[in-house]
Amino acid sequence: MSPDLAPVSPDPALSDFLTAHGLAAPGEVAHWTPLAGGVSSDLWRVDLPGRSLCVKRALARLRVAAEWEAPVSRNAYEWAWMRFASRHGPDSVPELLAHDPGAGLFAMSYLPPERYPMWKAQLLNGEVEVATAAAVGEVLGALHAASAGDAALAAEFATDDNFHALRIEPYLLATAAAHPALGDILQGLADRTAGTRLALVHGDVSPKNILVGPSGPVLLDAECAWYGDPAFDLAFCVNHLLLKSLVVPGRRAELLRSAHVLAEEYVRHVDWEPRPDLEARAASLLPALLLARVDGKSPVEYLTDDRLRLFVRTVASALLRASAASVKGVLDAWERFVVSTF
Repeated sequence: MSPDLAPVSPDPALSDFLTAHGLAAPGEVAHWTPLAGGVSSDLWRVDLPGRSLCVKRALARLRVAAEWEAPVSRNAYEWAWMRFASRHGPDSVPELLAHDPGAGLFAMSYLPPERYPMWKAQLLNGEVEVATAAAVGEVLGALHAASAGDAALAAEFATDDNFHALRIEPYLLATAAAHPALGDILQGLADRTAGTRLALVHGDVSPKNILVGPSGPVLLDAECAWYGDPAFDLAFCVNHLLLKSLVVPGRRAELLRSAHVLAEEYVRHVDWEPRPDLEARAASLLPALLLARVDGKSPVEYLTDDRLRLFVRTVASALLRASAASVKGVLDAWERFVVSTF
C-alpha cells in the first residue's frame, strides 16, 4: 500500500461514505492520496487527524490495453472473502472498517509500507526469503482447508460469472485464442477449472497482493473470490515465482526453492481430496498461467526482453503438452530448461 500519485480531491461520495460509517466526523479534513491499486480498482490512503485508513472502489473497466470489463459487484465478494479470512487468520488480512456494496467500495486499515513491504517489490529487488514463501503456502493452505466442503460458502461465493470475466476468459481463453495449436488443451483446462467447486478461492494470490507483515503474510485484492478449484490459487502464485526467476538471475536458486517450499507447505493442508488429484490440476494449470502472463490479457510488465518471452512461450507450450503429474514435476522441468538455456 504505497503512494502512487499526488494527492487529489476524490468523488464527494467517497467523503460521504466516511462520515456515513463514522470513520470521519462531519467537516473533518481528510487528505486523499491515490495508491498503486493495480488494474481493477481505485485505491486511496486517507489521512485524518491522528489516523489513516484505506478506501477501495472497483472499476467497471480494467486498466489494461485489451478491452476487459467486469462487474463492480466483485467488491462485495472481496469484502466477504476478507471477512472469512479474518475469522480464520486475523493477521492474514487488513482490519475491515466499513462497506457500501451498492457503491462498490469499502474501507480497511492502512498498512504502512515500512512495516508491510510488498512481496513483489522485495522479490524484484533480490530480497528473496524462502521462509516468506513457506508462510504464504501455509496461510493459503489453511484458508482453503477451512473453507473446503462448506455449503454455505459455496452458495455465498457462487461467483462463476465474475471468475469467468476476471480469470477464465482473460487468462485461459484469451491465451487459447493467441495459440490455436494449444486451443484444445487450454479450453479443457478452462472447462475443468470452471466446473470444479471444492474450496473458497482467492483468485489473485500474486506477490503484488501480498504484504510481508511482522506477523506473517497479509493478503489483499480478493476481487476474484469464488468457490471453486483451490488448485488455481496454488498455480497462480507459484507461476509468479517462476517468472521472477528469469528477471532476477542472481537469486534464481532462491526463487526456485521458494516455489518448491510454497507448494510443499500448501499441500500439507490438503485434506479435502486426495493430494495427487489437486497436484495434478495445479501442475496442468501452471504452464497455462505462465503462457497467459505473456500472451493473455494481463501480461506481466517486467518481462520486456523478447528472448525471455520466447523462452516462456517455448517452455510453457512444451509443459502443457507434457502434462506433469505434480507441481514438483513442473518445477523440476522448468529448472532444467532454465539451466540449459541461460
